Amino acid sequence: MKSVFDKYYKKYDSWYEDNKFVYLSELKAIRKVLPKKGRGLELGVGTGRFATALGIKFGVDPSKNMLKIAKERGVDVKLGVGEKLPFMNSSFDYVAIIITLSFCKDPVRVLKEVKRVLKKDSKIIIGIVDKDSFLGKAYQKKKSIFYREADLFRVKDVEVLLKAMNYKNISCYQTVFKLPDKISSIEEPQKGYGKGGFVVISAEKD
Repeated sequence: MKSVFDKYYKKYDSWYEDNKFVYLSELKAIRKVLPKKGRGLELGVGTGRFATALGIKFGVDPSKNMLKIAKERGVDVKLGVGEKLPFMNSSFDYVAIIITLSFCKDPVRVLKEVKRVLKKDSKIIIGIVDKDSFLGKAYQKKKSIFYREADLFRVKDVEVLLKAMNYKNISCYQTVFKLPDKISSIEEPQKGYGKGGFVVISAEKD
């Protein structure tokens, strides 16, 4: 997985320029649940597109090439994977995992690690391409360089995992209601899921 993102890191980063309104719509949905203050971490920070725009100061990723760009964008980065986060217990007020969970070798272990580094009553924020959505089906059919390696999640699957780990106050916001090449303006996020291709799931550590 690391080699795919290391090799095509420029292609990955340029996607956000080519699909600007999809990116801005996703940011708007994430901001619905993102804490206004606190020490935040993005797991799978990539080139820092989300962390920079959302004011998340810390990031971790296994791709050295992507981390170079994230660092240039002002993110305090560390090389590492979600299954073994290079941080101490109770280090963060919130952790964001945007798209990344579908690319992790052991998602359950990742969520346990996130819980370990979160403070009490702090927040986990997970952004996914919903497997059951029109977008999820399109991505599975298209088999792009990146998504052919992904194991997409259904929203219900993520909720089950979070509940099993005793996360509380689970909520969802959705956006991207058309295929990316059909979106020409920022879309307003809606509560819940079932219509949008991109869903933000948030929950609190007990």
